[in-house]
Amino acid sequence: MAVILGIESSCDETSASICINGKVINNEIASQAIHAQYGGVVPELASREHQRNIVPIVNHVIHHASINVTELDAIAYTRGPGLLGALLVGNSFAKAMAASLNIPLIPVHHMKAHVLAHFIDDPNPAYPFICLTVSGGHTQILKVNSPTDMDILGQTKDDAVGEAFDKAAKLLGLPYPGGPMIDKLAKDGDPYRFKFAESVMPALDYSFSGIKTSILYFLRKELKKDKGFIKNNLTDLAASIQQTLISMLLDKLTKATRQENINQVAIAGGVSANSGLRKVLELNSKELGWDVFIPDFQYCTDNAGMIAISGHLLYEHGSFGKITDSPLPRMPF
Repeated sequence: MAVILGIESSCDETSASICINGKVINNEIASQAIHAQYGGVVPELASREHQRNIVPIVNHVIHHASINVTELDAIAYTRGPGLLGALLVGNSFAKAMAASLNIPLIPVHHMKAHVLAHFIDDPNPAYPFICLTVSGGHTQILKVNSPTDMDILGQTKDDAVGEAFDKAAKLLGLPYPGGPMIDKLAKDGDPYRFKFAESVMPALDYSFSGIKTSILYFLRKELKKDKGFIKNNLTDLAASIQQTLISMLLDKLTKATRQENINQVAIAGGVSANSGLRKVLELNSKELGWDVFIPDFQYCTDNAGMIAISGHLLYEHGSFGKITDSPLPRMPF
């Protein structure tokens, strides 16, 4: 039986989790509300909040798992990618704690952990499966062969879809984080009322810079004619923007499943919490014959549960790190 402590500190969520013999016992997250007043994550403030939160939250998950710290077999932590200062807090804490207990370290790739979050709860996808990873910093289509073997089939060549959601929300005057606000408003809007330009990319790659420009120019044009245009059409704008972005995602995902002849389909990352995307995937599963796997909401956004389960799977493979491993803000996939 392996007892793994997972630590996540890549951006603005300080999170810890305990995984015992492949079962995630708890998943605690300390969010940082301070960034809302700035309209985005301030790296220095994020680092300070991580320093304030990490000891209490680690103590909390160990206590509520009813274990003693000496029972830990390894510590898994996010090595990257992410904000350097934020990563340093989690990396330094994990190394110091592992050294004091004389137990192994397991460095985890943040985006791969999002994929492996599918193995926290049943049912699990069978290898190989296609996974669409969508977040504020990444958009990728992966062929997942095993916990340690993932191939990138396609990815964004500029901005991530989560960044496109947030930038569109900012143009609409919505508070940060804007993506969830668009999702909420879209439920009451007409998704086909407004049209926005979709970028055309070769193969299975994406580009989301063009649609942001399309939204910007469209709003400028309409606001010149009607100062209240956004306010009077907010739900339809949100629904139309969301529908366009989801359409772009699903088009390449469908092509990937046909190219690889795989019907096991998963989504991961913060944008996988989007209710519109989840609904469309479930509808497509019937039409296209997909077996669709969608994580529980708590495992979509940044969390230590996905780090802990990744740690468990890597522990089984004997994949350990070294005390000299540095945090990697741009960690290669």
